[in-house]
Amino acid sequence: MKILVCISHVPDTTSKINFTEGDTKFDTTGVQFVINPNDEFGLTRAMWFKEKQGASVDVVNVGGPETEPTLRKALAIGADAAIRVNTAATDGFAVAQQLAKVVQDGGYDLVIAGRESIDYNGGMVPGMLAGLIKANFVTNCISLEVEGTNAKAVREIDGGKETISTSLPLVIGGQKGLVEESDLRIPNMRGIMMARQKPLKVVEPVDANTETASVKFEKPAPKGAIKLIDPDNVEELVNLLHNEAKVI
Repeated sequence: MKILVCISHVPDTTSKINFTEGDTKFDTTGVQFVINPNDEFGLTRAMWFKEKQGASVDVVNVGGPETEPTLRKALAIGADAAIRVNTAATDGFAVAQQLAKVVQDGGYDLVIAGRESIDYNGGMVPGMLAGLIKANFVTNCISLEVEGTNAKAVREIDGGKETISTSLPLVIGGQKGLVEESDLRIPNMRGIMMARQKPLKVVEPVDANTETASVKFEKPAPKGAIKLIDPDNVEELVNLLHNEAKVI
């Protein structure tokens, strides 16, 4: 089984976010980038398939040279090879088109992506990719088993979970629960050294349709001042909710 894991290069959640050029560009100064957490769950599951079933695992990213350290980390975790599509990831549909070409050229049976990246939270790419390559698709995936060309997946739905039987080729949008957090792997020194010897192939992008563009960024409004009310003073609380907050 050939597995391709899609890796997004995203800011660490502890990073301080700023914008430049009139709030039209993301300021990367001093920002630490990491593997998108949803993708990391998927990569860890792919490692299980590699170790238990002999699968081969490649990772791919659509982005510039600045994303290569993130791909190298994925190689250090255990992926066999990495592919970087040499174009900025500015639009979900364009990214899906680039990934579709990689999947078709590589003949992959299973594509594991995160259900969404934690920077733009679009949640579009895995589904569009599946549509472009005419593969089955399961999103919000929290469990995946593959036997031959048959697969069983469990996904979160409103109010519960759904178990799905499907077949390869398959694209999944994985998330927390696909593996336990305790199973996530930190690259060790041997893995880091081996990653330097593993292939990282840079491919040029195909012509793609860009359907959207970021016009402006805006930070959430700061939290307003709060008022503390004596829990025994119900009348004051009701008055403030009615006349000031206007929620009742």
